[in-house]
Amino acid sequence: MSEIRYEGPYRVRETLVEAHRLAWRRIAEPGAWLEGERRVAVATEVRAAHDCALCRERKEALSPFAVEGEHAATDLLSAAEVELVHRLTTDPGRLTRAWAEGILADGVSEEAYIEIVSIVCIVTVIDTFRRSLDLPPFDLPAPLAGAPSGYRAPGAKRHDAWISLVQPEDVVASDGDLYRGAASPVVKAFSLVPQAKRDYWDLAEVHYLPGSEMTNFATGVRAIDRMQIELVAGRVSALHQCVY
Repeated sequence: MSEIRYEGPYRVRETLVEAHRLAWRRIAEPGAWLEGERRVAVATEVRAAHDCALCRERKEALSPFAVEGEHAATDLLSAAEVELVHRLTTDPGRLTRAWAEGILADGVSEEAYIEIVSIVCIVTVIDTFRRSLDLPPFDLPAPLAGAPSGYRAPGAKRHDAWISLVQPEDVVASDGDLYRGAASPVVKAFSLVPQAKRDYWDLAEVHYLPGSEMTNFATGVRAIDRMQIELVAGRVSALHQCVY
């Protein structure tokens, strides 16, 4: 496992460092639906997507669906899984329900879809954080052996989302700690695979706010106050054209 630490002119709070260490270790471990080797392969493709000629051409096109082609092949991921990783990484704002249904039709299960999305988000968060500090990305971890758990939340159903999810009233004990505070739509997104959801939100909450603090507008859990937090969050969202 590569060493996760921060050196340089900027002080990084220890809770962030520990969250990055935990996230990197989890990428290497077997997940619920992907072996450690395939999870690390997903992380590898997140980085490869930034230099992908097909992704670049699609990003520049009026519609990504107007550009045909194939991504570079990998022995560990299917063509549909690579497409999922690359589009999520380079052009997430133009994904469609029809595109997602095509990924599923090409053999990617709902559960694998969610686990892959979780890994893409984790790698993107940590790599972007490193880049913001003018630091090189961490080396990806070596995969760990073991079999996936195969756990799918039994209460998951298709609602209005593209993928099945779990409503709070359908959570069961075997799902573990699935919701911490308000269950907004974005928090429900990964609930089909509870471990994939925890993997991402254990990282996201340390970067933003714990779920229990979301309705506490006088929160003092960060070095800046809530108004400053939301000003930064709103500006970043606007720059990324995030409609959420």
